[in-house]
Amino acid sequence: MFEPVIAPSASLLGLLQRGRGDGQLHALAADRAEALAALEECVTCDPRADWQVENRSLYYARLYMELEAPLTGLEQHLHDPADVFDQDEGRTGLALAVLGHLAAYGRRDALDLLRGYTAVGANWAWALDELALRDDDRSLLSLAPAVLARFPEDERGEAELRAAIRSAYEPRPWRLWAAHYPRVAAASEQSPFDLWQRQLNRSGVTPGWSTADVLAWADRSEPGAAAVTGEPPEGGALARRAAAAARCLAAVVRRPEDHYAVLEAALDGAPGARIAALRYLVDQQDPGAAALIETAAADIDERIVCAALELVKRMRGPEVLGHARRWADPDNGGADSVLGEAAVQLLADTGEPCDGPLVVAALRRWLSVRGVTGAGLGALVDGAGRLAAAHAVPALRHIYGEAASSELRGRAAQALAVTDPHFARGIAVECLWDCEESTRELAARHVTTTGDVRVLERLRRLAADPAEEAEVHAAVRGRLTARDRT
Repeated sequence: MFEPVIAPSASLLGLLQRGRGDGQLHALAADRAEALAALEECVTCDPRADWQVENRSLYYARLYMELEAPLTGLEQHLHDPADVFDQDEGRTGLALAVLGHLAAYGRRDALDLLRGYTAVGANWAWALDELALRDDDRSLLSLAPAVLARFPEDERGEAELRAAIRSAYEPRPWRLWAAHYPRVAAASEQSPFDLWQRQLNRSGVTPGWSTADVLAWADRSEPGAAAVTGEPPEGGALARRAAAAARCLAAVVRRPEDHYAVLEAALDGAPGARIAALRYLVDQQDPGAAALIETAAADIDERIVCAALELVKRMRGPEVLGHARRWADPDNGGADSVLGEAAVQLLADTGEPCDGPLVVAALRRWLSVRGVTGAGLGALVDGAGRLAAAHAVPALRHIYGEAASSELRGRAAQALAVTDPHFARGIAVECLWDCEESTRELAARHVTTTGDVRVLERLRRLAADPAEEAEVHAAVRGRLTARDRT
């Protein structure tokens, strides 16, 4: 899939794409046609970079209810000819999830759309999961013939049917159908055995039971892959095998000569063996690990460098913070080195209050160079909050407002709750409408309930909404109960 195009944060579309609370508030105050167009674009062109860590469906469904929005655009999107050619579940997943929430809110047209798409759509399994939570037995039974017709009654079709049953998030329809269709009953009984059979028949080379054997195994490829060419595994496969080899080393390294062999491999071994040895030494909190990591971070092999930087985050022990401070020290050029960046993230995760200035400086530098993007930004945001670094407030507010990722914005809100004295009367109010349940829960626990008439009304609506998460309900009702007592 292509990266989503995110509109400016000051626009209605940009606010809705980000899932910000202000997006809902602005949409309700905007021209209805403009609000409907922006909402429909968000649902039909999923704005999330990673739908597995960002929530939007309930947020958009609530806005559909508030605006009494028609579902014509979603129907056209689901039944577009592209559905035949682009079977990536990300194309229709958000729309189906929104329809699921709307069905739970009592929208019959949403329920009918889900039923129709389950019968003919490419992403039928997702639609069926949504119906499993909301539809009645009679309607689910009526869908069985259309779904089962997707699986030919031959060996391949039966295997695909068993795979579909095994991968279903909601087993209710399949259990219901099993009572009426012997074919489904047989596939349901056989499905667990397929998984056990694959586990029993797993092929691959296993390491011998010695330090030398494990280190050699770390650089071997699985049969049928790069082993055919005699080359070592690359990329993610190399990292996964090295991690497994490091765990094996923890079991076989017993004698001084074993430890010496690991140290040699960590200094100049083959890539897989070197990464495995480095990881083993880091996990064992070996006193020589820091120097070896520093050497590896300057290697010419990018795989070694990337592994060393990842291992910095795993380092623990009384001496580690001293090494991290030295690596991150701007006077030593650490601010501009990849090792320095990794060290600052370690300080953000495990450092002490005195490390706050280093973390804040790194956060500001990150924003000036990379903007509000990048995997490492979240760790710096968390660190600013953990270290209660008040000087980070302007940067955290910028991240909160501009981040396209609602998961990152939620982390910024968590940090602001600790560092910003105005959070309870400011950003916390907006957070009550946020798309992330953890952010709404945070707001419910911190928001000031006096001075803004919208707050109590919103808290009462969240408490009465059956679609809201249990954690948010608990936080909201706790605040309302405490207020009633006073």
